[in-house]
Amino acid sequence: MGNAWKHFKTITYHKWLVAKGCFRVGLYRQGILHDMSKYSPTEFSVGVRYYQGTRSPNNAEREDKGCSTAWLHHKGRNKHHYEYWMDYTNDPEKHGCVVPVPMPDIYIAEMIMDRIAASKVYKGKDYTDASPLEYYEQGKKHDLIHPSTAAILEKMLKMLAEEGEDKTFACIRKELVRKK
Repeated sequence: MGNAWKHFKTITYHKWLVAKGCFRVGLYRQGILHDMSKYSPTEFSVGVRYYQGTRSPNNAEREDKGCSTAWLHHKGRNKHHYEYWMDYTNDPEKHGCVVPVPMPDIYIAEMIMDRIAASKVYKGKDYTDASPLEYYEQGKKHDLIHPSTAAILEKMLKMLAEEGEDKTFACIRKELVRKK
């Protein structure tokens, strides 16, 4: 089976898992439209070329070329990535600096579903509800994420690790999706 078919199956399975999670918390539109850019030639061709099945092909492209063109394309079109939420600051002491800005709650909710799905895809039978938190904690000291966004993400990933999907998804629905 060629890499094109394997990559297609991987991203489609990931998309299906995200949709299931999004539907559970009431994000129907986002569940359906999640990661459509992965099927674009810019992202799909990189996924085929660097497909491994155990991690994102974008990491392999980054190692090979020094950056990932697929990731730059992807994060600029998908609001569920905190990297999308960057802007120049008005702070005169940091003039011209790019800084993280807070993410809207519905995109934080989708980001959580994305992290859960990616962990399930790449960890397979070794997945636990702690896997998304473990992955996040491995890289968080290098992340350029707004503190309020990070606080919500960490709260929900810790809840997932300690109390499971049912309680976490109910909390996401109440606190992030159906806020009054």
